[in-house]
Amino acid sequence: MKFSTKQDIETPAAYIYAALTDFEGWERAAMRRGADVARTDKMRQVGAGMSWHVAFQFRGRQRKMELRLLNMIPNNKLEFAALSAAIEAYSKAEIVEMSSKRAQLHVTANITPLTLTAKLFIQSLRLARARADRKFAQRVQTIVTEIEARYRGEQKVS
Repeated sequence: MKFSTKQDIETPAAYIYAALTDFEGWERAAMRRGADVARTDKMRQVGAGMSWHVAFQFRGRQRKMELRLLNMIPNNKLEFAALSAAIEAYSKAEIVEMSSKRAQLHVTANITPLTLTAKLFIQSLRLARARADRKFAQRVQTIVTEIEARYRGEQKVS
């Protein structure tokens, strides 16, 4: 099942990319929400090949997932793959610069079920497609709003 959304951001593309590649910040945010996050690679610099083991509660059960950064194109694109016992997911975030202080963020996620239970879950999402798409877009909009607010806050301080 594929999800996709586009969001306009009143922020330079380089700032958006820096916010999206603040992996330590994302790790802390996931931990604040109750997830256990551990880096599994030995890389010293940010780059393709970074990986994490993530454990979290979802629908009343403990889930475990391996997350890997597949590709990075500075100020343009991030690609991730996630694998769990039940699903395989691929996601991509692309930043399209529209002007010096405006960009558009395109986020796509493709989820493939690996088990019968996951297939049933994905089928239920398909039946409620409009609601699932709306929730996906709202979550991306929340991230966009946070990035814009941080950027405006830093501009006022400067």
